[in-house]
Amino acid sequence: MESQKLLRLAQVRAKTGLCKSQIYAHMKEKQFPSSIKIGPTAVAWLEQEIDEWINIKISESRGVISN
Repeated sequence: MESQKLLRLAQVRAKTGLCKSQIYAHMKEKQFPSSIKIGPTAVAWLEQEIDEWINIKISESRGVISN
């Protein structure tokens, strides 16, 4: 199994430039990777999924169509 890194909210915010409310709003609209529960009150995101989301946003802004 491939090693995967988990990112906490502060790391996701720093990596994407989005604020907390934007992240959760995009998640609700299914336009952002879902968080995973890692503890009773803790969530995290898979770094690979965040990186993929960033790459899609870059492609969209550059006019590159992805399948």
